[in-house]
Amino acid sequence: MENIKTVDFICEYLSGKKAYDIVKINVAEKTVLADYFVIASGRSTTQVRSLAENLEEALEERGVTVKRREGVREGRWAVLDYGNVIHIFNDEQRLFYHLERLWGEGEKQDK
Repeated sequence: MENIKTVDFICEYLSGKKAYDIVKINVAEKTVLADYFVIASGRSTTQVRSLAENLEEALEERGVTVKRREGVREGRWAVLDYGNVIHIFNDEQRLFYHLERLWGEGEKQDK
């Protein structure tokens, strides 16, 4: 999959699974870590964990494998690294880290 198509798929997938406040931020000119950050919220630790696990399965079915994953088990902040970094937070952790403030406002997913 092309990079932006993968990122768009991720945003749509998370939206379809009831993640909310989904933001796509182009960070290509700000860091070598990734071209995009996708930031989304889940309403509970269970939902954060489920979103991360289900997204990982959906991408694997499309031949995209995760390079690194952190925090999925705890469900407060799950990070999935596909060359583009996916952050799924619960509300408390999202407010605390406020990545949009650090990396730019980004493009909101309309759903």
